[in-house]
Amino acid sequence: MELQVAWFFLIGVVLTVYVVLDGFDLGVGIWYPFARRDEERRTLLASVGPVWDGNEVWLLTGGGALFAAFPPVYAAVFSGLYLPLMLALFALIARAVSFEFRGKEDAPAWRKAWDAAFTLGSMLPAFLLGVVAGNLLQGLPLDARGDYAGGFLDLLHPFALVVGGLGFALFAQQGACWAWRKTEGELTDQARGWAFLSWGAATLLFVAATIWVLAGLPHLRENFLALPVLWVLPAAALVLAALTGWAVLADHPGRAFLFSSLTIVSLMATFGASVFPHFVRASNDPRLSLTAYNSSSSDLTLEVMLAIAGLGVPVVAGYTIWVYRKFRGKVRVGHY
Repeated sequence: MELQVAWFFLIGVVLTVYVVLDGFDLGVGIWYPFARRDEERRTLLASVGPVWDGNEVWLLTGGGALFAAFPPVYAAVFSGLYLPLMLALFALIARAVSFEFRGKEDAPAWRKAWDAAFTLGSMLPAFLLGVVAGNLLQGLPLDARGDYAGGFLDLLHPFALVVGGLGFALFAQQGACWAWRKTEGELTDQARGWAFLSWGAATLLFVAATIWVLAGLPHLRENFLALPVLWVLPAAALVLAALTGWAVLADHPGRAFLFSSLTIVSLMATFGASVFPHFVRASNDPRLSLTAYNSSSSDLTLEVMLAIAGLGVPVVAGYTIWVYRKFRGKVRVGHY
């Protein structure tokens, strides 16, 4: 049982790192069409150019770990949530291509086309990943084989849309704070305004989602009632959200980005504490739910994976830290 819990925790950590890191470069893409001049758009691209692909390594790592450690969960999630996940994947691919091709030609039509790909490739994943999270929080109808028993439109229920909006706003906030601390001149002032707008939206949606959970989703409170110390997690999220707003108003871009990142970490921790040990809760029959205990690979597989992760994850983390140190400071416009 300890191995299953360890892998539930490790996958959560990896996905949290992904949301924090890729959150800001997706967030930059959300604000990208609001840049006034081509030079400003190039600056925004250059601010994430050296790091965006490394950020997505954490998503691949999390998906690979889920596939190997909990195969039935991987199958259920990627079959039931196939359309939103595939839309997010294709959007990320289009976004990646736009980084490489936008600067190949100077023609306005060429650049506008890749600008659109970059914008949509940032906005869609930011929203759809939140929709996925909302469905995992509320639960999905599953059949006896653990397969999703609903349709695509069933995934777009109001709570999922609220959580999707919250994810979108948090990514926008993260991206605005990143752009604010990485740019200079008029763009810096504009990014500060973006940070304030997205912080306000994220705070309102966070309050709405919290009220919804407390009023209508009692299963998400079970772990908190059994272990009251867990209430520290959502309380920390609320405090950190307030500190993010304070940093924006006080004109502290570095602190705003730090508090925004920690807000995401605390919300991801709250998510994990709410659903544990469930990966996919069966909304039609709790006995059909997929948990860390009934859906894992063998103990031997988990032990081997743990040894591999103990070697590989520190290498990836070390490389990530090195890249961020190498490209710290204000951005310089590159070939974008």
